[in-house]
Amino acid sequence: MDNGFWRKLDRLIAEHELVIDRPKGSRHPRYPEMVYPLDYGYLAGTQAADGDGIDVWVGSLPEQVVTAAVCTVDMLKRDTEVKILLGCTPQEMQTVLSFHNDDSDWQSAVLIKHSQETEATR
Repeated sequence: MDNGFWRKLDRLIAEHELVIDRPKGSRHPRYPEMVYPLDYGYLAGTQAADGDGIDVWVGSLPEQVVTAAVCTVDMLKRDTEVKILLGCTPQEMQTVLSFHNDDSDWQSAVLIKHSQETEATR
């Protein structure tokens, strides 16, 4: 039972403008060794744990629906966040997970896939 979790993420996507501020291939502004493997942005008018908009990774699927979420722990910022994956293939989901699990001792993440069973109850 998902208690409407995925429906609420869908609603956030539907009701807020998606701003891509770090296109695929761009570098992180403070950590230039980090290259974004997919388009990355945020939902305008929302707020995540870090005070900025809710983060969104955008994949290549034509239908831009929520496919997963990534929960991160960042020891440099001393925070945790949930990042939405929108229209991501299974390979893209793993790419995002690997981006956040980059062998550093300061960042780690887990992936929560939006399952077919959950889709049937939407």
